[in-house]
Amino acid sequence: MNLAAKDIRHNLGRFALTTVGVGMLLMIVMGMGGIYRGIIADATLLIDTVGADLWIVQRDTRGPFAEISRVPSSLVDRAYTVPGVCLSREFVYHTIQRERDGEALRIAVLGLSWPTDKGDWIQLTDGRSLKQNHFEMIADKSLGLAVGEEIRLGKESYVVVGTTSNMISAGADGIGFFTVADAQAIQSDVPGEAVRLERASRYARGERSDLGTRQPALLDNSSKPAGELPPIPRAQISAVMVTVSPSADREQVANAIAGWGDVSVYTNAQEREFLLKGNVEKVRRQIGLFRVLLTIIAAIIMALILYTLTLDKIHSIALLKLIGAPNTVILSLIVQQALVLGVVGYGVAYLVGQRIFPMFPRRVILTNSDLIQLGFIVLGISVASSLLGIWKALHVSPNEALS
Repeated sequence: MNLAAKDIRHNLGRFALTTVGVGMLLMIVMGMGGIYRGIIADATLLIDTVGADLWIVQRDTRGPFAEISRVPSSLVDRAYTVPGVCLSREFVYHTIQRERDGEALRIAVLGLSWPTDKGDWIQLTDGRSLKQNHFEMIADKSLGLAVGEEIRLGKESYVVVGTTSNMISAGADGIGFFTVADAQAIQSDVPGEAVRLERASRYARGERSDLGTRQPALLDNSSKPAGELPPIPRAQISAVMVTVSPSADREQVANAIAGWGDVSVYTNAQEREFLLKGNVEKVRRQIGLFRVLLTIIAAIIMALILYTLTLDKIHSIALLKLIGAPNTVILSLIVQQALVLGVVGYGVAYLVGQRIFPMFPRRVILTNSDLIQLGFIVLGISVASSLLGIWKALHVSPNEALS
């Protein structure tokens, strides 16, 4: 006769509720690991899928994902002339927040180097890639924009021509893909009054300067748009993405570009590492600490539960000792109950998590390695938690059966 199974059937309702409670706690531990995996996957998805071998960024910065980087758009042509480079593309990246239907809408704006890059590498769930240089966008489904829908950003309206999924930034903002020209227009958009005041200020500075006094005709240029004035630089981009020819040595190409005094160059793996060590590192540590604390709490709760179950069976354990049952029978009773509690609780955690985790605002990714690791941890906790009950059972006197 299996005493553990008999005891569980005798207290089925109580044991079931206890198992569900342990399962909910283990589900949180499981979810913490899944959230961490999801954060890493979301943060690195763009870097991994954009298809760049090298990133050229502003000198002494770590690139567009770790910090602000500004380089001139002419850098694209400079990079293309380097031997071994088969493709160079502009990269513009920034985040905006607008109000839509009374709610805040955050968009990670990514500029595609039109016409070289039309977004063909983006895995679309609906619609198509970009076909013109202006007023089209591809939106991640988390933004809530459907194909054919229009959204006004700045002074222009943009039509959603395609949608994708799971393309979000490290901050969990859905990415909107535009051409570089549109991305820069969105970034530099200012109210008309601000433009008027800037031109008036420009005219006033010209009047006060010696050049404006000697050549009054130059003051007429002050009323022109900034982009038409030669002394004023064009809008800058965040970085340049370089694709190296398969027959070329990537390290040699990187060393050639690194010799330029105005930029820094990093490999795709280095950019990934910068992102993970910067934005994600603190989150990783915090989630890891929560997982450790929750695991310890789960172990303590399971130990108390098993100890309480042992106290409820004091008379039965004493009776077993009185009739001469060996200690191994009593020990197996407690250990088997602990293992059943852990295994069934783990199953509850997994099944309930599969239903609940898809509702989370961020992706929860459960990998096989994490699930196996947690499974072994649960088995270890189950055995360790039974020690308190075993200690109590071993100290039960057979005479207590007569009391």
